[in-house]
Amino acid sequence: MARSTKYAFAFVWVTVLLDMIGFGMIMPILPSILRQLTGADVAHASIYGGWLFFAYAAMQFFCAPVIGGLSDAFGRRPVLLLAVLGLGIDNALTALSPTITWLFAGRIIAGIFGASYTTANAYIADVTPPDERGKAFGMLGAAFGVGFVVGPAIGGLLGDLGPRVPFFVAAGLSIANFLYGFVFLPETLPKEKRRPLQFSQLHPFGAVVSIPGGKHVRTLAFALFVLFLGSAVYPAVWSFWANARFDWSPRMIGISLAAYGVSNTLAQALLVGFCTKRLGERNTAIAGLFLTIVCFVLTGLASRSWMVFAIIAVASPSSVTMPAMNAWMSKLAPDDAQGRLQGAIGAAESLSSIFGPILMSQVFGAFEHTMPGAPFFIAAVLSVASLGIAMRAAPPPPVRA
Repeated sequence: MARSTKYAFAFVWVTVLLDMIGFGMIMPILPSILRQLTGADVAHASIYGGWLFFAYAAMQFFCAPVIGGLSDAFGRRPVLLLAVLGLGIDNALTALSPTITWLFAGRIIAGIFGASYTTANAYIADVTPPDERGKAFGMLGAAFGVGFVVGPAIGGLLGDLGPRVPFFVAAGLSIANFLYGFVFLPETLPKEKRRPLQFSQLHPFGAVVSIPGGKHVRTLAFALFVLFLGSAVYPAVWSFWANARFDWSPRMIGISLAAYGVSNTLAQALLVGFCTKRLGERNTAIAGLFLTIVCFVLTGLASRSWMVFAIIAVASPSSVTMPAMNAWMSKLAPDDAQGRLQGAIGAAESLSSIFGPILMSQVFGAFEHTMPGAPFFIAAVLSVASLGIAMRAAPPPPVRA
């Protein structure tokens, strides 16, 4: 790997990491903040939390295709740098927020700039040969896992110093990453390969309908949408479920999320490249979906704290699913449409993140006292549907010369 490519990959990896830190650090302190600001109990506070994630996801839904299209038209570098700078400014403003209205505003702005992960994925596709993309997307997925460790850890530990301190820390990290990228980040999309903006493809519905790669990619995008819909159970209700089911403190919630992040990071960093090389993207994705179903069912049945950690460890290989499917779709799409592809995938993911938190938080609020694991059972059913779509309708990618 060339030196400039190493710098570029490091910047993209850290960018995704910081996005996840900003997203994850609010999770351990969210129940306490919302109960303090609203005066509600855990069940009703979880519903407010669902709307908070709704605002974040809605902005990602509308902005992911725009950012992906802008990167195809003007290059990856300026879009990534602007997003990183904007995220740093947003974290600083969120740290200063005096009311829940400011908290919602901060999540909206974070959703706009957080949609830069579409450009990050396109950047990786630019600098990685097709047969190595599974491993590269796995490493990028590992950044999500590390962010899931560091973010909740910051929220749970630095939150003891005050709920605003973690946001100041995240702001400083984002600004530092912007300065690093400004110096070292090269452009990977030459001018002759750039596509002019087509406004019909910049709104999220148009982006999904016109997703590059044909019907097979559309089928996989639909399978991903259903999978993402179920996976929304983690950000939407994990903190509230753990508090109600096991009486966990914010610190314990942070530790559990850190364990989840560590296991997923190791699985994505070590298993994705190995599995896609030997099994192919399709078989890797199907195996991951099956394990995802098992994980959701077992989590819903967990009645002791130790069971949760055992399930996290055993089911961690399921995290190979998303990188494998992303690499699969990337192979089917033209090289000059990777930004648009990732924007469409981001729109599908964000659309599920709009409705997923609302669905899961409402289910938890309704069944907290009778069946607190109900949201995880709903997630398992959705994962079964995703597996069925992928197995029946998604053929293996063609071999490229």
